[in-house]
Amino acid sequence: MVINLNGLKVLASSYLHGVDLTPIDEAWEFIRRIHGKRQHFSGESHVQHSLEVASTLASMHLDLDTILAGMLHGALKEDVSVEQLEEKFGKDVALIVDGSTRITNVRYNSKIANQAENVRKMLLAIADDIRVLLVRLVDRLTDMFLLDMADRELQQEIARETMDLYAPLASRLGIDWLKRELEDNSFKFLYEQEYYELSSKLESSLEERQKYVEEVIAILHEKLTDNNIKPIRIIGRPKHLYSIYKKLVIQNIPLERVYDKVAFRIITHTVNECYEVLGTVHANWAPVPARIKDFISAPKANNYQSMHTTVVGPRDHFIEIQIRTEEMDRVAQEGVAAHWAYKEGQKVSSRDARLCNELKKLVSSLQDVDDPREFLDSVKGELYDPDVYALTPTGEVKEFPLGSCPIDFAYSIHTEVGDRCVGAKINGRLVPLKHKLQNGDIVEIVTSSTQVPRRGWLDLVKTSRARARIRSWLRREEKEKALKLGREICDKAVRKHDTTLKKLIKSGQIKLLLKELRCNSLDDMLVKVGSGVITVQHLVKALVPPELRKDDEQGMDPVLEELVSKPTGQHVKTEKHEKSGIKIDGIDGILVKVAQCCQPVPGDSIVGFITMGRGVTVHRADCVNLLSSDPRRWLDVAWSGNVDRQFTVAIHVTAENRRGIFAEISAAISHDNANIVEMSAHTTAEDLAELKISLEVENLGNLTVILQHLRQLPEVITVRRI
Repeated sequence: MVINLNGLKVLASSYLHGVDLTPIDEAWEFIRRIHGKRQHFSGESHVQHSLEVASTLASMHLDLDTILAGMLHGALKEDVSVEQLEEKFGKDVALIVDGSTRITNVRYNSKIANQAENVRKMLLAIADDIRVLLVRLVDRLTDMFLLDMADRELQQEIARETMDLYAPLASRLGIDWLKRELEDNSFKFLYEQEYYELSSKLESSLEERQKYVEEVIAILHEKLTDNNIKPIRIIGRPKHLYSIYKKLVIQNIPLERVYDKVAFRIITHTVNECYEVLGTVHANWAPVPARIKDFISAPKANNYQSMHTTVVGPRDHFIEIQIRTEEMDRVAQEGVAAHWAYKEGQKVSSRDARLCNELKKLVSSLQDVDDPREFLDSVKGELYDPDVYALTPTGEVKEFPLGSCPIDFAYSIHTEVGDRCVGAKINGRLVPLKHKLQNGDIVEIVTSSTQVPRRGWLDLVKTSRARARIRSWLRREEKEKALKLGREICDKAVRKHDTTLKKLIKSGQIKLLLKELRCNSLDDMLVKVGSGVITVQHLVKALVPPELRKDDEQGMDPVLEELVSKPTGQHVKTEKHEKSGIKIDGIDGILVKVAQCCQPVPGDSIVGFITMGRGVTVHRADCVNLLSSDPRRWLDVAWSGNVDRQFTVAIHVTAENRRGIFAEISAAISHDNANIVEMSAHTTAEDLAELKISLEVENLGNLTVILQHLRQLPEVITVRRI
């Protein structure tokens, strides 16, 4: 690591030929003046830390603006403005520094909200200039090297964020060495005991592994020479600690059974030689079919190209071999830093343009996610290491996590294609939406203009991009339904107060009402009423002038009490109420449905729950889900007088396992005029029969009689309602 100014300038001059490096001196004087004696969390001076960040960026052969941004990356925290930086060091430097600086002047109500805004800001910035991310990644790597100096809580916090966010971003940029350093350093602080145990075991077997590496390299040279192939070099390097640890956890095996602790890399002169080498390797050692991957003809999104294969090598040990050209190897190690064009007017390669577009797609897919926790989960989910590579009919490669389905593929093309997806043709064969994509699949999405996203899709998709788009559509739909429901509720509520929404708007009284209810607009109020955030009681209370209100201890104003209390007159039932068998006092025309979690029947004590955009769901009063919900969304509901419909309810029966028991139980249920909708059964280790039965009953009385009669059967041990 270069740790002084002169060393930094020497390093920069070794590749920035003909570039004036005077700005480095100016940046040095600038940070010494603004930072003074301020210390980094590690205890070293912030000036020294900034110099180390700039030196690492220079070692990556990045341009002068990026080096300057590395030196100045903490300047905006010292009351320096973006305009000042732009005036002194140029627009690009100022924008990179701004994009890589965490938000410090806004207070958020939680660490998660603060972290989400920092990540959102960074993602927006890197979509415009990739150098923002390069500076942030190197800054984080420098922090990781000094993390021993921090307290345990800070170590855990920084290490977790690095593992979840920064290491995957380094991978997305294709900078392999940086990803490995970030992962291994995070591993050290997140799983300290496992890290040191694994390090110790690998250290003790180092000599043995080195001999094996030399043996394999010698064999490879011999076999390739026999086939007139002369590679540039063959390398055997240990896999980094965290990749070995992941294999131990995922496969649940001891270290002794991890045979591919070393990855071999064969560097060739041409692409044709890559395939010749692959053929030679497979001719001498048996390949593992599922572990052969061709990233040369189908590069990864981060421009990575290589041939991967795992074979059963000498002494029956599994060995992983990567085969690529010199240029491919450089890109694999340095990623986007290998050949990114920074200067204005310099041509950007199609591969780099593709990478930039992928990052912009990532940002775009997360724009509609407002909830901080959901946003961070979506970011982490989007930065997966792909396991499945599928192709469009035109040959474009798409990358997905294991278990992805055609819906994931559809949303990777375009939001509209995802929203309208009804199925897919994979390799020419029509498959359902739940079909799991496999490596090499050629996927053609089938769409329909009448299709819309379904809530059930969330259980099928694996990519955060698809999940975010589906949730976004569902939220818009729920908002529209809540708006419509809220308007109906408000219209009826204000009518009881001898006014209408139009009159409130025309008179200007709506402004007072919105202020009282803390709403930004009329639509905001209607949505909150429709979703249950604002209850009818809150709305009615807000309509009463403040001077007519009295403190709770003095009793409620008679006018307000009349408005809020249940009407005593005959209830006007709508068609929907008749169908559901449930009435909601004071509000008509609302969709009412019975909750499936507790399945209430007439006779049960019930409570209504206003569901976002989907009307009112009726629960049993003792339902666990209801009791854990927001009481502000509860409504008084009641069974209507004559209910002419059947209700589904589930029961659990335990009985002796003997021939004919199912028939006896079915006959008893039928005798009491109930229909069996569904029945499932199994036997226990004690040779008892356990049955789950879904019935259609008229009311609680009907169900009670059925349960009594079932309990009277000699073979039945217990019967209970679920």
